[in-house]
Amino acid sequence: MLAQSEVHANIPAGDLKRAREFYTQTLGLTPSAEDEYTLTFATPGGSWFQVYETSFAGTGRHTVAQWEVQDIAAEVADLKSRGVRFERYDLAGVDWQDDIAVLPGMKSAWFTDSEGNVMCLDQRA
Repeated sequence: MLAQSEVHANIPAGDLKRAREFYTQTLGLTPSAEDEYTLTFATPGGSWFQVYETSFAGTGRHTVAQWEVQDIAAEVADLKSRGVRFERYDLAGVDWQDDIAVLPGMKSAWFTDSEGNVMCLDQRA
């Protein structure tokens, strides 16, 4: 049954108001739905993620969501102009071009949201 189901991301927020400001103002996204407990953001491709308030936000040090992009350099430049700071990790065999990790068959860039969650941009070859 699960193999036939969609899967979506749930992203924790310690402060939903602060998270809303980050996702709308900094990332430039518009909620497709919201209530006092959650924010939902949908893409034209049919995927979506939900941001929900919890005291456990930012406790994971792993990527919680990633966007597949067509031009990672342009996306990184745009987000940097909006104040997003990108992370650099000590990864064996990775060639860094500014804030973009060049990996076999893909390029990636990581940043944290307002709640300390790790996000990723990917561009496949």
